[in-house]
Amino acid sequence: MRLDWWTFALQTVNFAILVWLLHRFLYKPVLRMIDARRAEVQHQYDEARLTEEAAKARLAELEGQRAAIAAERRAALEAAAKEARQLAETRRAQTNRELQTLLDTGRKTLAAERERALLEVQRIALDLGAEFAQRLLEEVPMPLRAEAWMTRIEQYLNALAGPEREGLKRQLANGASLVIVTAASLPAAASDSWRERLSLLLGEGIALTFEVQPELIAGVELRFPTAVVHLSWKDTLALMRIAGDSRAHPH
Repeated sequence: MRLDWWTFALQTVNFAILVWLLHRFLYKPVLRMIDARRAEVQHQYDEARLTEEAAKARLAELEGQRAAIAAERRAALEAAAKEARQLAETRRAQTNRELQTLLDTGRKTLAAERERALLEVQRIALDLGAEFAQRLLEEVPMPLRAEAWMTRIEQYLNALAGPEREGLKRQLANGASLVIVTAASLPAAASDSWRERLSLLLGEGIALTFEVQPELIAGVELRFPTAVVHLSWKDTLALMRIAGDSRAHPH
């Protein structure tokens, strides 16, 4: 498969725009909240410092008034200083806890939004890739597409272990039909060729039925009576989407 540089460029631009939107409308508001909280923390710290200074000033006044009672002055100074330190430490610890909680919440929110954004970009890229691939595929002559699909069927069946292929053959015994579903109608010559080549792989005289389902995008499905062989782009894209969803919602 060729790398479509236009598709890659469009995906890159989409991703850059998405990152810019997240930076402008999510990351900056969170930073402003953090700055506001820091200012509040500083204000509380200044209040605690002013409280301590006021306490020291009060103690100094008491010292001047009660110079004769040195023991009482020392006790009052120590008690007031201890209370001020405890108050400052309590406020500082509480503020640090609140700030840490806010930062942790902001980081988790940003990480979750970034993950959702990446998954959305991946989903859009898959849809665009499938659409462009389908348009390009329509320009390929149908006989060439039919030959490529049939070659893939042969490779798949030849790679099966003996018991597995025999199991598929037994499902087609007694006139049971193998339904071959393609994304577009096969030319008559291609249908005849497929009948001959599948007869060589699964046994002479097997009953074949051809159906068309455009939602397969490209490729083919072999629907046995009790088994389905998926060889289409639809199933490949579905597996990629399931893989993306499993990353978004890990167990």
